[in-house]
Amino acid sequence: MTSSPDVIVIGAGVLGLCTAAELAGRGHAVTVIDPGGPNASSVAAGMLAPALEALLEDMTPEQAGLLKRARDLWPAFAEAHGLSLHREGAEWRGPDAAAAVTRLRELGFEAKAMRQGLLTPDDWRIEPGAAMTLLSRTAGLSVVRGRVARLAGDARRWRVEADDGRTWFAPTIVLATGAATAIPGLPPTIAALVETIEPIRGQLTHLAVEGPGRVVRAPGVYAAPATGGVVIGATMEPGRRDLEPDPDEARARVAAGLALLGVEGEPGPTRVGIRGAVADGLPLAGPSGQPGLLLALAPRRNGWLLGPMVAQVVADGIEGRAPMADAAALDPLRLS
Repeated sequence: MTSSPDVIVIGAGVLGLCTAAELAGRGHAVTVIDPGGPNASSVAAGMLAPALEALLEDMTPEQAGLLKRARDLWPAFAEAHGLSLHREGAEWRGPDAAAAVTRLRELGFEAKAMRQGLLTPDDWRIEPGAAMTLLSRTAGLSVVRGRVARLAGDARRWRVEADDGRTWFAPTIVLATGAATAIPGLPPTIAALVETIEPIRGQLTHLAVEGPGRVVRAPGVYAAPATGGVVIGATMEPGRRDLEPDPDEARARVAAGLALLGVEGEPGPTRVGIRGAVADGLPLAGPSGQPGLLLALAPRRNGWLLGPMVAQVVADGIEGRAPMADAAALDPLRLS
């Protein structure tokens, strides 16, 4: 079997699907190749949280501004692809809430003190499962199940080989493989860059309990609305790729989450995903310096927040458009 779309996207996580949907919306024929099964994007709470991420990560105003601009791309992106965007805000329940309110306002976010902490309307959320399903159904986009075993390319086109013998050709490929190791056949400089991505294991647990209708966060734990209840998470375990849930960690996290919400409940399934990250915590997104090869990789824990921004940066790079102002911060070559 052979196929020749305009663009091949390797990987169907949030960055891969957002990029593929953006390209398809611009009229490109796009094939997404993915082995299937859960990935870090489906095993996520779907938080679009520039405010509390900036607070928890002690970001500079410039860093916080990038996250806020990424969030501001979501309304148009969601409308274009029929996605439901939830804008109920998020709560922070932690020590010294007054100082946290002041800090958020200094970073350009809205926040107000509450009895148990603070509320910011600047953090939104998306439902990951529903969003991924809708993105994969974008007109002009096809998703095929397969594990890419090898790449080969020149200045004219790329050859993508699956481990079952299927072959695709395209003038452009987008590497959106998360924290996976480098695919054989990548140019050596890009393979070396991919190998610098650090895997970060995260797990969260679903509970069939009634939550407050918005994300609630506290030191070391969060509870986010989900279909049929809430999800409680999430760990950040650098250097780990194993996917077996840790029951002791799950019990501790669930206990903290239930205490945060002030409810009782029995935990449901615990899910594990592997994120990717580089030194500055931002994705590698855009042209790689190799003809016809672009990257959409390693968003750390802000994959959903940054999805539309990464998609626009990559699509603009493919079409040769002037890059958006934030593209330089995501340039895959910035760390070399």
